[in-house]
Amino acid sequence: MTMRESADVSVDAMIEDLRTLVETESPSRDVDALAASAKTVAAVIEGRLGGHAVLVESEAGPHVHWSGGGEPRVLILGHHDTVFPLGTLERRPFSVQDGHATGPGVFDMLGGLVQAVHGVASLDDRSGVEILVTADEEVGSHSSRALIEERALACGAALVLEGAADGGGLKTGRKGCGTFQVSITGRASHAGLEPAAGVNALIEAAHQVLDIAALGRPEIGTTVTPTVAAAGTLDNVVPAAATVVVDVRVETAGEKERVESAFAALAPHLDGAELSVHGAVGRPPMPESASAELFAVARRLLPGLEGRAVGGGSDGNFTAALGVPTLDGLGAVGGGAHADHEYLVIGAMAERARLVAGLVDAIRRG
Repeated sequence: MTMRESADVSVDAMIEDLRTLVETESPSRDVDALAASAKTVAAVIEGRLGGHAVLVESEAGPHVHWSGGGEPRVLILGHHDTVFPLGTLERRPFSVQDGHATGPGVFDMLGGLVQAVHGVASLDDRSGVEILVTADEEVGSHSSRALIEERALACGAALVLEGAADGGGLKTGRKGCGTFQVSITGRASHAGLEPAAGVNALIEAAHQVLDIAALGRPEIGTTVTPTVAAAGTLDNVVPAAATVVVDVRVETAGEKERVESAFAALAPHLDGAELSVHGAVGRPPMPESASAELFAVARRLLPGLEGRAVGGGSDGNFTAALGVPTLDGLGAVGGGAHADHEYLVIGAMAERARLVAGLVDAIRRG
């Protein structure tokens, strides 16, 4: 089993489509911009693959769904929202130079979408293939999760077009991840005249930060990291409120349950202080066992390909948690996700498109 080097994949055409997508800015939560982006994504898909790409409306913006017809066999999964606000393109326009494409979203993950579309376009038979491009992956996939899970179960295999790991490797495992917010209510008083009459929410927050940080077990892959805190109003007022935001990453379902239970059990240290805790590990862990079968196929297609478990989450976490074989990191080779130096390696585009085509063929043959 090898990839078809002669497959009709044009790098120039891929760059043309990538420019089209990048130049339609698509920041998460900007529903109007995402509506325009979804139409552009649909037009690219229809132009290369034929058929009709359906816009699935949601409160987060439209998701794009295309089917090649026939019995569903493989779901190609991506997203068209990016982390960059409107106006980023003016400051950092799409550019091709020295073997790299740059611009907002080229690596995460518009390049992967383009490669997937062109990979499928190289196939004579596109039946059994579905492409789902969501509008809210960067902000938790709350409006798209049910649709992702429905189509993944229907298809029975998922190929996730997030950017590759360092060096071009595939992502064979992902941590579960989530965000918690601890809100603290105290009681205000004059910091000079009656400091003891207040309940200092900032001091309570300090206690909670230490308790929360102690929940981490990095030796088994669990990280619990307080990231944002806020408290107080004026320098002469005992603060009546504070918040602490926490990033959580876990490798196992057992750790997900332990950490969620520990957050629910947090208790105040100061008399009169009250706590309110919101959040969860919203993306379950993606164990490497979920990708083992498909990764073996990918290595037969492209010998020497490496796999890596990573800390970040994706929509592949949801499909893997359902028991659907899932392979991630099939998208662009490059780096700088979410940063101004984000880039895509043009020389890898054709190979990655052919890899997607080869995996689709192998999955359909069963």
